Amino acid sequence: MSGLNALPAEVEATIERCVVAEFATVSAAGVPIDTPVYCFPSDDLATLDVATGLSYPAKADRARRNPKVGMLLSGGRDGPVVLVRGRAAVRDSDLQGNAARYLSEIGYDAISFGLPWSEARKAVWYWTRVIIEVTPERVLWWDGPHSMDGPPKTWCRSAAVFPASDPEPVGRASTAPNWETPPWRDLAQGRVDGSALPHLTVCDVDGYPLPVQVRSCELTAEGFRMEVPRGVPWTGVGPATVTFFGLETFVGDVVTEGGASSITIERALPRHPLVQSPIEVLQPSAEIKDTLLRRLEHEVSRRGQAIPTIPREQPPLTRLAKVRSINPTDRVSRISDGS
Repeated sequence: MSGLNALPAEVEATIERCVVAEFATVSAAGVPIDTPVYCFPSDDLATLDVATGLSYPAKADRARRNPKVGMLLSGGRDGPVVLVRGRAAVRDSDLQGNAARYLSEIGYDAISFGLPWSEARKAVWYWTRVIIEVTPERVLWWDGPHSMDGPPKTWCRSAAVFPASDPEPVGRASTAPNWETPPWRDLAQGRVDGSALPHLTVCDVDGYPLPVQVRSCELTAEGFRMEVPRGVPWTGVGPATVTFFGLETFVGDVVTEGGASSITIERALPRHPLVQSPIEVLQPSAEIKDTLLRRLEHEVSRRGQAIPTIPREQPPLTRLAKVRSINPTDRVSRISDGS
């Protein structure tokens, strides 16, 4: 058993049912970067897994370099808020197996936009996945968003050896595309009307990147000023990112005092076209498709493998995939880059 069976039933249920998690990794420069992704735990909850496309493997590259990661899973307005410190193990030595598992965990209905499976299966740039297995090192939780001004309850793993990633592929990584990167203030102007509350991600004292949803956000001359729950498990000082559901991500330095965090923005990250227009996940423009296929072919070659053959029939869903399928979230259609 994983040990997570010792968690309260409502916390375990939140982990099993959560469709989308905030997943944070740390860049080579020490910047914590959060991306909302589909989450699909193993059947025994030994690992809480996510994935990214081999055509855009930045999250996996960061996790292989620094396995300390963070995940935020929410039980909704009244359910538990679960924050996980974990160790990542990147799995890309069996791309064919990854594609099969991803389909059995996720399916394709949420991103199909009416496209039949006979056509959707051709989107190898999406179905060729790197899976990131996250072994929880510590689980923190609050009974609900309303209780986050107090300290979290905590489960800690007893001494353990955490799994290592698959060997790093040979050769030089493919060059990152030159995706659109507007000035940060242009992007921020349309995001501070109060209708969308972002996630602020900061590393804790042990170097784990931990995302938390803020309670308010206003634009300042230098960046954003946000109200954060007082029970967050970090000091809220240092490199940070502010992420609006993966659509826009802002990088800077944050200072937190008395429940208020102020971040001075340095830049915005490039806008991934599959996030900006989810229909392009399976039906991209010719230019984007060519870019993704070139990167895919290069990355597959680095791993000494072939592009996976996508089955003509969809694989059956796993037990937990069926649980998640009856717990839809209005954010699913907005997730594409890491899902």
